[in-house]
Amino acid sequence: MSAREPGRRPVTRRALLRSLGAAAFASAAAPPPGADTDADAEFERGFGDEFLDQYWQRNTAAAIAAGYYRVAGRLTIPDARYRRAYRQFLDRALARLQGLAPERLGERQRTDRAVLDGQLRYERWALASAREWQWNPAQYNVAGPFALIFSTDYAPLEQRLRSALSRLRDVPAYYAAARQAIERPTLEHTRLAIEQNQGALEVFGTELERRLEQATLADDERALFAQRLAAARGAIADHIRWLQDLEARLAAGGARSFRLGQTLYRQKFLLMNQSGEDAESLYRRAVREQQRVLEHMTQLADRLWDRYFPGAQRPADRFDRIGRMISRLSDSHVAAPDYLPSIERLIPQLAQWVGERRLIDIDLSKPLQVRATPAYERGVAIAGIEAPGPYDPGARTYFNVDPIEQLPAAQAESLLREYNDWMLPVFIIHEAIPGHYVQLMYANRSPSRIKSIFGNGAMIEGWAVYSERMMLEAGYGGQAPELWLIYWKWYLRSVTNTILDYGVHVLGMSEARAKTLLMREAFQSDQEAAGKWQRVQLSSVQLTQYYSGFSAIEQLRAQVESQQGAQFDLRRFHEQFLSYGSAPVEVIASLMRQAARG
Repeated sequence: MSAREPGRRPVTRRALLRSLGAAAFASAAAPPPGADTDADAEFERGFGDEFLDQYWQRNTAAAIAAGYYRVAGRLTIPDARYRRAYRQFLDRALARLQGLAPERLGERQRTDRAVLDGQLRYERWALASAREWQWNPAQYNVAGPFALIFSTDYAPLEQRLRSALSRLRDVPAYYAAARQAIERPTLEHTRLAIEQNQGALEVFGTELERRLEQATLADDERALFAQRLAAARGAIADHIRWLQDLEARLAAGGARSFRLGQTLYRQKFLLMNQSGEDAESLYRRAVREQQRVLEHMTQLADRLWDRYFPGAQRPADRFDRIGRMISRLSDSHVAAPDYLPSIERLIPQLAQWVGERRLIDIDLSKPLQVRATPAYERGVAIAGIEAPGPYDPGARTYFNVDPIEQLPAAQAESLLREYNDWMLPVFIIHEAIPGHYVQLMYANRSPSRIKSIFGNGAMIEGWAVYSERMMLEAGYGGQAPELWLIYWKWYLRSVTNTILDYGVHVLGMSEARAKTLLMREAFQSDQEAAGKWQRVQLSSVQLTQYYSGFSAIEQLRAQVESQQGAQFDLRRFHEQFLSYGSAPVEVIASLMRQAARG
C-alpha cells in the first residue's frame, strides 16, 4: 500500500473520546424529529462523490482496491511533499465536517458524518502521532494495485496495460521516496518488507510477459513497456538490497521496538474500534470471558472423555484434560494435498445449508475464488478474504490461503491438526459463508458509499465471529459435542487475541508468556502460536476487533430480540444489520432504531 501522513496535532485520550465517530452518534441524543433538508444537501455537496473523487486522487492504491479505476494510471509518491499536502487535505475536510452539526442532519447523513469523522481523524492521527510511515518499511510495496490491474477485467486488456504503463513510470521514484521516509524502523517490519517485496517481483514476472504477448499494442508502446518494466524490476531489487543492508544494521542494535506502547495503543484503539469502550476495559472483560469459555470446554471434555479415552484417568489439571481431548480430535484432518480442495468443497455446502434454513440471502452469482495467497501479501495471517469495493461489486472475491506445500513436513502437520475436520468448517464460516464474504457482499449494496468504503474493523471481524456461533446454534453440525468443543477453542482464539494484543503492546508480555497463553491456555498448535506471535509483532489493535465487534453484535441482537419478542425474525435481523454497510455497530444500531420508529 502507499504510505499516508495525516497531521501532527497532539491527541489526548479525552479529546479522542470526544472526537470519535462513536461520540458523534452516541451523544447526539435521539435522531432529530425532522431533518434539516438544507443541512443534508450541504453534507451531500461537501462529502458526496466530489469529495470521494478528491480522496481517491490522493490514495490511488486504496482507490484501485475499492474498484475506482479512474486513477489506475497514477502511482502516489510517498514523499514529504505528499504528506504535507495530504495533511492539509485532511484538515480542510475535518474543518468542513465540523461545521455541520450532527443534530441538524437526517439519520443517514448523521451516521455518514460519524463514520467519516472517525476515518479522517484516524488518518490524521496515524500520520502525525503514530508515524508508521517512518518505522514500518512494509508499508512500501507497489505490487497490490498492479496485480489488481492485471487480473481484474474491468476494461479491455490493452487499456489496463496502458494504465499499468503509466503507473510503472514512477516506481523508481516511489521506492526512492520510501527510503527517504524510513527512519529507525523495527527489525520485524523490515524483515516483512524484504519478504513481501521479493514477492512483488512475481507480479512483474512471466505472467505479465504472457499478457503483453496477448495484447494488441503498438511497437513504441511495447518498447516503452519493456523499458519501464526493467526499471521497475531494478528499483524493487535495489530496494530489497537496501532493506537487507538495513536489516543487518538493525540486527546489531538500534531498531525501534515493535511494541506500540500504552499511549499510542490507547489512542489507536479508540480511533479504530469506535465502540465506546477503551482498551483496558475490553482487556479486563476478555480475561473474564476467557474463564467462562474454559468452563464450557471443561464440561465438554468431561462429557467426551470416556468415548475417546475409555478407562483412562482424567488429568486433574483442566488445561491438560481439555488439551488431550482436543489433541485426539485433531488427529482427524485432511492430507496436505487436499487442504485447499477441502476448502473449495465446503463453500457451496455451507451456502446451501444457509439457504435451506433461510438464515440470510446469499447471491451465489458473485464469484469467490480460493487461491494461494500471493507472495507479496504473505507473512502476517494465514488466510483472508480480498473483496472488491463498491465501485466494482461484481469483480471476483479472492479467498487467500497460505500454501501449505511451502512448509516443512512438521509445520504442515501442525497446521493441519489446527485446522482439523472439526475446525475447518468453522474457519470457512468465518472467512466466507456467512462470514466475511457475505458481509462484504452486502456492504457493496449499501446505499451509503461512505459506510461501505470506510469499513469498521470491529464490525467486520465481529460479524465473522458472530456467524460462527449463530451457525452452530442454528443446528449446523447436529449439535455434536466434538464440534462445540472445537468451536469454543476457536472462539477462545478471538478472546485470547485481545489478551495477547493488549498484553504485548501495553503490558510488555514476553514471547515465552505469549506462547504459554496461546498453546497451553488456548490450546493452539505450535505452528498457529508461532504465526500469531509473528502477527502481534507486525500489527496492533486489529486483533482486539474480533471480540470487541462480536460482543457488540451479540448485545444488539439480544436487545432487538427482547423488543420484538415473538415477532423477531433472525433472517430479517441479519439482512437489516448488514444492509447499512461496514459501519461501527453503534451506528448500525442507531439506524435500526430509527427504522423501527418508522
